[in-house]
Amino acid sequence: MPSTPDTALSDDAARPSRREQILRAAAQLFAERGARAVGVDDVGAAVGVTGPAIYRHFASKDAMLAEMLLRISERLLAGSAEVVAAAGDDAAGQLRALIAFQVEFALDNPALITVQDRDLGVLSEPDARRVRQLQRRYVEEWVGVLARLHPGASTAACRARAHALFGLINSTPHSAGRLARPAMARLLTGMAEAAATAPVS
Repeated sequence: MPSTPDTALSDDAARPSRREQILRAAAQLFAERGARAVGVDDVGAAVGVTGPAIYRHFASKDAMLAEMLLRISERLLAGSAEVVAAAGDDAAGQLRALIAFQVEFALDNPALITVQDRDLGVLSEPDARRVRQLQRRYVEEWVGVLARLHPGASTAACRARAHALFGLINSTPHSAGRLARPAMARLLTGMAEAAATAPVS
């Protein structure tokens, strides 16, 4: 069916900006080779521009990596607060919302997960500190929900459970693609919900 003017406008609005295209290409290359092994020319080639053209958007490859990891961390923190608030006061509902949110993120962004795990140490100390602060706040969103579900558990135990859940869900760089996306989402969701609610003797 031909696009209406509104549809065409919507398509243009949804099209990623050049800056976003650069970040996506860089994330994929960093995941495949490691940030240190990728040059600005490599990123430029991946998006169809010369390496020097990248500098119109980013001051350096390090600036690209910093924005990439800061943006992930900010997005996770803001998104988690939104889904917890939307779930109301029901801790079980909040947990389901957090798991669904993290599963969706993990399936959409396996390359970013790899970059985060491997290349955080490449960042400058101020940028790395900011990323870690945002990550800790994200973890605490989960810890608060888990503490309400497991009132007898210590904060340390809830935090350990949260990190274990992240490890399970964020396995997508290795597990995604082995099943169709809907099946993989159901598998990760079911496993995470079981792990999150299982009693610990």
